[in-house]
Amino acid sequence: MPTAVAAPALTPDDSDAARFARTTFPIDVRELGVQYSLRFTRKTTFRTSFARLLRPGGQRAFWALRNVSFRVRHGEALGVIGPNGAGKSTLLQAVAGIIQPSEGVVEVTGHISAMLHLQAGFDQDLSGRDNIMLAGALMGIDHRVMEEREGSIIDFADIGMHIDQPLKTFSMGMRARLGFAIATAVDPDILLLDEVVSTGDEVFRAKSKVRVHQIVSAAKAVVLVTHDMNWITEFCTRAILLERGGIVAEGDPATIVTMHVERSEQRRREKEAETARIMAMAPPKPSEA
Repeated sequence: MPTAVAAPALTPDDSDAARFARTTFPIDVRELGVQYSLRFTRKTTFRTSFARLLRPGGQRAFWALRNVSFRVRHGEALGVIGPNGAGKSTLLQAVAGIIQPSEGVVEVTGHISAMLHLQAGFDQDLSGRDNIMLAGALMGIDHRVMEEREGSIIDFADIGMHIDQPLKTFSMGMRARLGFAIATAVDPDILLLDEVVSTGDEVFRAKSKVRVHQIVSAAKAVVLVTHDMNWITEFCTRAILLERGGIVAEGDPATIVTMHVERSEQRRREKEAETARIMAMAPPKPSEA
């Protein structure tokens, strides 16, 4: 677990700009825990669920994250990797302020731009152009600023004349390109990306890397969740490995990626061995007459 470091003292009347300029860590996560109550499942009826609520301990608690601590500095790109269900997306949602921690502290200083999934902030019935304005409004960006950046967003996304068509007619790749172009065009202090960078063709992925490099070079902070290990090793300055809601390792991206690959391979072998053991215990099928 990363060692906690005291953040610089801030006076109550500090402006956001002053806080951002003087704070060493624009993202400071300490002992974060996110808990969900598992009250209903597909096989759970309302009657059985209500009965559980009447019994002490009837609710099942699931910790999506527990005892997670890390900090991101200015000019740093942090990669977050791990198996499915490790809590990666939940972590980004907590940093973005979408979900509240059950325990611990998440301190974020600066303007956040988050693209956590392809549909984030989009209205499927509006045109791509109208969705640019909608996304800007949701992020608190002045309408005139979004109008000024509209052309560059459309050019970067390479949507062409489709920009005036309803978003529901866009392919997944087009939606990803538009979302990424919007998220990175608003000059964020903190950029959060969840899997979306691996969407699109090779040309767009190359453009995306250049754009994110520019953001990091401007002393901004980036947190990236992806299953594309090339992004982690080529782009990120640091990485953490998340498993079962906790940080297993943190450090050099190449080292963390190697550890992740090795642990994934070990889990695969263990699963295959368990499957083989169960199959060996099964009674033989009767021979056909």
